Amino acid sequence: MKRVGVGLIGFGTVGTGVVRAFQENGELISERTGIHLDLVRIADIDFKSVRSVSVDKSMLVNDANMLFSDDKIQVVVELIGGLSPAKEFILKALKAGKHVVTANKELLAHHGAELMEASKSAEKHIYFEASVGGGIPIIKALRESFAGNRVNSIYGIVNGTANYILTKMLEEGKSFEKVLLEAQKKGFAEVDASFDVDGIDSAHKLIILNYLAHNYWIDMDSIYIEGIRAITNQDILYAKELGFSLKLLAVSKKEKDCIDVRIHPAMLDASNPLSSVNGVFNAFWLEGDFIGESMLYGRGAGGNATASAVISDIVDASRSIIGSSSVPSIQPISSGLKLKNIEDLWCRCYIRFMAVDRPGVLAHIAGILGKYEISIDSMLQKGKHKARAVPIVMMTHKAFDNQLLSAIH
Repeated sequence: MKRVGVGLIGFGTVGTGVVRAFQENGELISERTGIHLDLVRIADIDFKSVRSVSVDKSMLVNDANMLFSDDKIQVVVELIGGLSPAKEFILKALKAGKHVVTANKELLAHHGAELMEASKSAEKHIYFEASVGGGIPIIKALRESFAGNRVNSIYGIVNGTANYILTKMLEEGKSFEKVLLEAQKKGFAEVDASFDVDGIDSAHKLIILNYLAHNYWIDMDSIYIEGIRAITNQDILYAKELGFSLKLLAVSKKEKDCIDVRIHPAMLDASNPLSSVNGVFNAFWLEGDFIGESMLYGRGAGGNATASAVISDIVDASRSIIGSSSVPSIQPISSGLKLKNIEDLWCRCYIRFMAVDRPGVLAHIAGILGKYEISIDSMLQKGKHKARAVPIVMMTHKAFDNQLLSAIH
């Protein structure tokens, strides 16, 4: 049986899951692949923390550089996250002739083009299934299964924390702040949850998906990103009453010579399969010219789900090493595509006003919207109180985003 040596950088939640998979399912992996995966070394700066797995202490090192110079290691797995020193470690591993597996979506979003160029120069591959979707094989689907398709549209619910918060706001009628605090106490949200609730994590993943679909790296600063902090439980309930589910949506669409890439809360019709994706689950809806519509669904985060994706990549790297298969990195192309401006977005809009309940208010609002060629499709007005402001909820017909912003101003 062929043997492939693996070196692991990072012994945290995901790293522990990877080691557990080696220990519990190592024989199963060997039976299925004909390859024996040999975990040679684990590098980390903290070995005092208690972990749910035990390993031979001779495997543990504090210096990741020891993995790059070890001839027994052919695949290096980076699981420390962040930009630095993760980037330097990956570049050193490639230069040392190792294949690389990473779950680092932030690093790929910011430096993916540079890393892919380095892998091409080193004639080694970077595998990154675990960077998007946890245990959902969305990367493999785009890179391999749908290779014969032009994937024109990707819609995704790609952040489990944000989706969990929106689900609980609907189910329990609580405010964003209360649900976030409860999610943090239960461990579903980080103490600093800004990456999740402000859409940053979703943007990192969307950049990777867009690269795979369109061979085009997009700068983080070029994407429209809006999180869920401003959403109230009123908005959630009004959405339900109007027949919609409110989700934080990642969008990548090719339209002629433009790419439309954005992250923002969106109203999904009840008939849309993504509208029923709740809790910590993720899902991806794709449209390709040959496959038509396709959807992938599952756990998008968590130590075990992400570790499963890491193991899948290690197996792919190992097959490349022994020559049974090879998955080349996709190289960016000069496609001439332009990034669509959010102000040119043409869509229906949800608006909630707080207005004093008196004659003429609705007519005044409708007049301003009409001035900017925005017509009203449906409306709700809850409560009547002449002394206090009451909510007025409107769904518009399709309009340009810049028209809407001008009207609101």
